[in-house]
Amino acid sequence: MEKRLIRGIHGESLLLIGESANYVNKYLPDSKVVIITDEEIYRLYPDFFRSYEAIVLGQGEQIKNLTTITSIYEKFVEYEVDRSTFILGIGGGLVCDIVGFAASTYLRGLHFGFVPTTLLAQVDASVGGKNGVNFNGLKNRIGTFNQPDFVLCDPVFFQSLPEKEFRCGLGEVVKHALIADAGMFDYIENHIAGIAAREPKVLQQLVSDSVCIKAEVVNRDERELGERRLLNFGHTVRHIIEERSSLTHGEAVAVGMVVAAQISQRRGLLPDAALDRITALLTALHLPVQLPLSHDEIIDNMVWDKKREGKDLYFIFLKDIGHAVIEKIPIRQLQAFIN
Repeated sequence: MEKRLIRGIHGESLLLIGESANYVNKYLPDSKVVIITDEEIYRLYPDFFRSYEAIVLGQGEQIKNLTTITSIYEKFVEYEVDRSTFILGIGGGLVCDIVGFAASTYLRGLHFGFVPTTLLAQVDASVGGKNGVNFNGLKNRIGTFNQPDFVLCDPVFFQSLPEKEFRCGLGEVVKHALIADAGMFDYIENHIAGIAAREPKVLQQLVSDSVCIKAEVVNRDERELGERRLLNFGHTVRHIIEERSSLTHGEAVAVGMVVAAQISQRRGLLPDAALDRITALLTALHLPVQLPLSHDEIIDNMVWDKKREGKDLYFIFLKDIGHAVIEKIPIRQLQAFIN
């Protein structure tokens, strides 16, 4: 097991990579604990919930809203949750986002932790302290920055993931390699078979590398005022694709990264050979590389990007595999590149 630490403004977050979820009790306080999970995890792993009061959520992006948050608050009242209560989220990225937001806002903030059960949640949603819900169809419009006390990443959960859900996490894994670690990109290229077979050693290495990259970035820029924007590589187009197509988060990230890499190449930043490697790797991982929407749909919806400031937008370009840069450019210029 590896341990990493994120030092946030309001506290520290302990990352436990490779720890067994069976030992989660070691990291829980002696006070009251309430678990929040989803229907599938509650069905697959009933032993986790025998000793605690539980709140079981539905599934799907449609529940990631203030209505669900209100229902959780009502359960908190029913369970007599007070400021000493610890909230434990067990589930995928959806559960982590909802739990982090609910715990951060109830009674002006409760302590909470995560046991993320998907590859995407372990490498992305559970790490970094960004918690939020959707509003009026716009993703993550309402949220907080608040670190969980701990994140326990157990690779055993990967074995029960549906194939589409598993691939979803690979998109974010490749993103971390592209923005910060050329050696990690090489490792992924050389372990396609091991990834497809879900070899625990290979997947734990990918989780470890991803979490280390994200933890280092968050430690330097917790509230996304500068360097943390690098983690949004591929996400300008991803937001629009995910909201308006049937692609999952990770699949939309894959397409968004290809678009960002193509724009980087056309601006003379990214070598042709690097663009070819990126496209080839994503294809080998069975991730999409073609836009599922028209250029007009992409362009028209760019104004809703959270990275926009007035008529400009922070966009992440690649100079090479493992080397990303942030530039503030006019939205019109970016729209012209896409068109």
